[in-house]
Order: sequence, then structure tokens, then C-alpha cells
Amino acid sequence: MRLSARVDYALRAAAELAVAGNHPVTAVQLAEAQQIPPKFLENILGQLRRSGLVRSQRGPEGGYWLAKPAADIALADIIRAIDGPLLGVRGERPEHVGYTGPAKSLQDVWIALRASERSILESVTLAHIAAGELPPPVHALTEDPSAWESPSFL
Repeated sequence: MRLSARVDYALRAAAELAVAGNHPVTAVQLAEAQQIPPKFLENILGQLRRSGLVRSQRGPEGGYWLAKPAADIALADIIRAIDGPLLGVRGERPEHVGYTGPAKSLQDVWIALRASERSILESVTLAHIAAGELPPPVHALTEDPSAWESPSFL
């Protein structure tokens, strides 16, 4: 899985908003806290607002805050708001891609991959991230030393 810079920035900004609770945080404050280019962040916050994940208010008391409790916003929600579906094959959902012959099983692999991504990204919420406490099954995956290693290619 490859996450775009936009998704990375959106997740980091949303984590900051989760910590802030119901107190508005300006885009400048978010950008400085997470070292995100401010103009880039403004566009991302707009996408999150249009998706109903973030609320905003203009003015001296304005800023951004989460539109619902951090425990009700999964990482998958943010990824979908910024980049669309979790897994696509040539721009299509895996259930809409068909193969023939020896490649026929690839569709099942893509479906399984999406299910695996969902099991993690839909179970981890902004509340988990803000608290630094991942769900036990996710935490267990990080305890495997091989999870931290990059595969070597010849």
C-alpha cells in the first residue's frame, strides 16, 4: 500500500485535531505543529470538511475541529475522504476487475488485500492515535521484528 503525501498530512492534522478536542485550531497552528505546507493543508482541510469529518469557523475565534468524536473516525474514513477507495486496480474497484487463465486468482488476492487493509484501517481511530494506544491486534503486528524490515530485492 502506498499512501500519498496528502493522506499522510491529513492523518497528521486530524491527529492534532483529536488532541485539541472541541477547541478550534487554525490551519497555521496545524501546519506548524506537523510541519505541513500551509497552502497544501488548507486544501486538505477543505476536503475533510466536505466529507463531514472536520468542521470549521472563520474569524478570530475560528479554526478547525473534528465534526464527531475522535473515537468515531477511523483512519480509513480519512484516507477515503482524501484519496478515495482503499484499494484500486487500474482505477477500478477489485470486485470490478476480472482476469482469465492463470491470472484469474489475482482478483481474489486484491479482494483479500483490501480486506486486510480494512481490518487495520477501520479498527484504528483518531482516538487511538491521539492516545498512542493502538488496538491489541494492530499493536501485535508491530511487535514482529520482520514487520520493521524492508524486503531486499536483488
